[in-house]
Amino acid sequence: MAKVVIIIRILMGLLFLMASTVYFLDLFPKPELTGSVKLFNEGIEAAVYLIPVVKTFELLCGIAFVTGRFVPLATVVIFPIIINIFLFHFFLSPEGLPIAIFLLIGNLFLAYTYRRHYELLMAVK
Repeated sequence: MAKVVIIIRILMGLLFLMASTVYFLDLFPKPELTGSVKLFNEGIEAAVYLIPVVKTFELLCGIAFVTGRFVPLATVVIFPIIINIFLFHFFLSPEGLPIAIFLLIGNLFLAYTYRRHYELLMAVK
């Protein structure tokens, strides 16, 4: 079980590191977007701060996943971003859905694995 946790954690970390590095270093040309995806992208780009903030969190969480440090925190911080990735691909761009499903299930698995770290957060007082 420990090996599965390490494999999922590192794969997720590498995906987030790759996505943020490609964005920050502008390694690939942006593909031509059409339809709803283009409209969605234009809306997000209109909020100038949003993409750099999301990519920064992806970079930090990717580093946390790969190094194995602060993983419980990284699973919580990255969860809203993963939900948005999943919903984007579910509704607008189904070709990326397998990776989005992997990220969602992987993050839920890691959160379950590290559940004892969240006990104080969930305690009823």
